[in-house]
Amino acid sequence: MIQQQFPSQHLEKTVQEFSKLPGIGYKTALRLVLHLLRQDADDVAQFADAVGRLKQEVKYCHVCHNISDSDTCPICSDPRRDAQTICVVENIQDVMAVENTQQYNGLYHVLGGLISPMDGVGPSDIEIDSLVERVKTGGVREIILALSSTMEGDTTCFYIFRKLAPFSDVKISIIARGISVGDELEYTDEVTLGRSILNRTPFEGK
Repeated sequence: MIQQQFPSQHLEKTVQEFSKLPGIGYKTALRLVLHLLRQDADDVAQFADAVGRLKQEVKYCHVCHNISDSDTCPICSDPRRDAQTICVVENIQDVMAVENTQQYNGLYHVLGGLISPMDGVGPSDIEIDSLVERVKTGGVREIILALSSTMEGDTTCFYIFRKLAPFSDVKISIIARGISVGDELEYTDEVTLGRSILNRTPFEGK
């Protein structure tokens, strides 16, 4: 492959940074950077400011680990939500996916990943202990396991089920398998995902 020749080192450096983004190849990165270069200085400054503030000011909710502008996210601080029900998801995109169904009114717990020994991700690398602590404090009636129907998702569900087994008064359910095996939750259509939440079934730990 012929090395791309750039007329400006600043252009080359910016293209290299954009190409580090997921799903952005070198040609797409170049197209995006050239687009920015054609914009007004004020527009580019607003873009840079938004990116800078994203890293500096966005926080993680100390309760559920969702992203927020404050220490407690709007969902956890909303008194209208059902605080007795916690939906366990892999990532922030999954929170957004479930919220878009408008079929769920409880709280969330974002694990930040799934157990995957092949990738070196163990139970201590994701937010399972903090979930157990939330249950220990009391007031939780049901835990909904809304994880992707993959081997990693099923392994994580089973591990959580074992960790929560001592809390016999807490119902543990799993979203209905209207979602195809191997599908990622965030790419599931809203109708299917909504029905899966409504038609959840008891998790049997098998």
